Amino acid sequence: MSLSDSVMYLGGVGPKRAELLKKLDIHTVRDVLYHLPRSYIDLSAPVSISEAALGEQCTVRVRVVKKRPPALIRKNMRIYKVLCTDGESDMTVVIFNSVYLYNSLSEGEDYILYGRMSGNLTSREMSSPMILKYSSADKILPVYHLTEGISAQVMRSCVRSALKRQDLADCETLPGDILRECSLISCEDAIRQIHFPQNEGMIAPARRRLAFDELLTLRLAMLSMREKNRSLTAYAMGNKPISRYYSSLPFELTKAQKRAIEECLSDMRGNIPMNRLVLGDVGSGKTAVAAACCYFAFLNGCQSCLMAPTEILADQHYDTLVGFLAPLGVRVALLKGSMTAKEKAQIKRGLASGEYDVAVGTHALIGESTEFRNLSLVITDEQHRFGVKQRDSLAKKGENPHRLVMSATPIPRTLALMIYGELDISILDELPKGRKKIETYAVTGKLRERAYRFAAKQIDEGRQAYIVCPAIEDAEGGLDIKNVTERARALKEGVFKNCRIAILHGKMPAQTKESVMRGFKEGKIDLLVCTTVVEVGVDVPNAAVMVVEDADRFGLSQLHQLRGRVGRGEYQSYCILIAENPGEDSKKRLRALTASSDGFAISEADLKLRGPGDFFGQAQHGLPRLKIADLAADSDLVRLASDTADRLYGSGFLASKQGRALKNRVDALLGEGAKN
Repeated sequence: MSLSDSVMYLGGVGPKRAELLKKLDIHTVRDVLYHLPRSYIDLSAPVSISEAALGEQCTVRVRVVKKRPPALIRKNMRIYKVLCTDGESDMTVVIFNSVYLYNSLSEGEDYILYGRMSGNLTSREMSSPMILKYSSADKILPVYHLTEGISAQVMRSCVRSALKRQDLADCETLPGDILRECSLISCEDAIRQIHFPQNEGMIAPARRRLAFDELLTLRLAMLSMREKNRSLTAYAMGNKPISRYYSSLPFELTKAQKRAIEECLSDMRGNIPMNRLVLGDVGSGKTAVAAACCYFAFLNGCQSCLMAPTEILADQHYDTLVGFLAPLGVRVALLKGSMTAKEKAQIKRGLASGEYDVAVGTHALIGESTEFRNLSLVITDEQHRFGVKQRDSLAKKGENPHRLVMSATPIPRTLALMIYGELDISILDELPKGRKKIETYAVTGKLRERAYRFAAKQIDEGRQAYIVCPAIEDAEGGLDIKNVTERARALKEGVFKNCRIAILHGKMPAQTKESVMRGFKEGKIDLLVCTTVVEVGVDVPNAAVMVVEDADRFGLSQLHQLRGRVGRGEYQSYCILIAENPGEDSKKRLRALTASSDGFAISEADLKLRGPGDFFGQAQHGLPRLKIADLAADSDLVRLASDTADRLYGSGFLASKQGRALKNRVDALLGEGAKN
């Protein structure tokens, strides 16, 4: 049996169970082996019956003394009782309606029982416990994610069957010298020990090996994607000076901005298309870098385009680029879905004829009817908001154009190598001069009314404010918007009764959301009560107060992004984080935010304290979900896997006979990512 064979051929599975296993994304023998335990039940250290805590899950070793005859307590309900002892104390095992469990016990035999102990000091019993023969080698049992119709026992049986019938040596993808250098156990040992560890000490090395494999495969896939993007471009640019751009700006660019611009221009002068990420904190000036690249393309007689995830962001980028580039003779066009057919047709004619040098827009840019005369530079804002196919569709408008990606989510470089591994990275790690620091305070719910009064006072003085509420999932898994609507209603009846209040949440139609944000930006709304849908992008220079409710529900990087929605103008701005009854961990995280305004330092703290999931909320578009590796806890392993991947890729290992198994994994991962 091979790894790719259907799970239905495993002993005890068959077609019916195979259908149920599909709900767990288990289709093949390999999928069974890589359906990893989420936790373990340790049966290796049983306690005596008298020591077992009442009402708690516990493990005891007992000998079966007597099996009592079954009793019919009502129709179709039998109860079985088994008297057991540990030599000092006695207990009763109670089994409901399971003759199989009852028959698995034999008088005079020793067993390990795991379950909840009930009774009192003199009479103890355990109902329907997990039962293991004391002679069994497996004293640590895996606990898996399950689905209806697949019990824990069935899942363990599937895994055991896969471990017995499959030659696990076929799983090995790494040469022995790499295993020794990286202190890794074999893949076969890792898979056996992750499911049924001999002892607790074997779990960590098994997990480390499998996490390494996952990170290594991901990094190799990123390197492979980068290589595929290195076909020759039709737009190798001449060395045109952009000094006019620098001198025309009403402010001095930071050293980081100038460095990023030079890195981009150096790429654009080459025969290989630029494929670069500009990663910068909120307000670090990424658009000024993008504008410099557009100007450089213009000087070389080429067109550029910038795609934003929403119309209001597209409008904002359009206004900014017009301000930067129109004085230099660059003609900028705006193309978005809400335009009339006549307006869109006019803009599209201009792009096709070369009348416009730069196009700014939304998804309308990737429509089949949108054509460019010579599109040489494609810029995407907030890359994680677009799918792989959308970005590729835009790039196909030109002949291997240069690509620039902008993101305002500051993340540690190690993590960036995994998430944006196919891109070269430029980091904007300093803010423009003159920006006022946002004063940040973390308070408990006792000071909520005081925080509200402060926000109301700022509104009275002509400023605007945000109050952000967490989106809470209801029982069906949807987002509960009552948290926002009810909060807004209560605020309107209280301290903000004289304010113009609007709400904004993710369940609203896109056009409604844009309309609300536009109204807020134009000053028609004083207070915006919202979820984190407000997090990305829109500049409202008059907004000076950000209040975040239940701040301990958010990741630090997310809170930092929210804080960046204020402080965009000339006014002193404030961020107030309210946590009702924060625990010690929450207090530590919130203190990290009040102490620093450096997004990269905060992202490092977020990784250590909470993990990587909060950088993007949901799974990164195009990035496969990691099953075992933890980018936060495994930062050293991430570096080791990245360095090893670079070495293997550079040596041509994937093209060798020995590297075929690893290449197959990389190809499978790229095939999966392309579907996203």
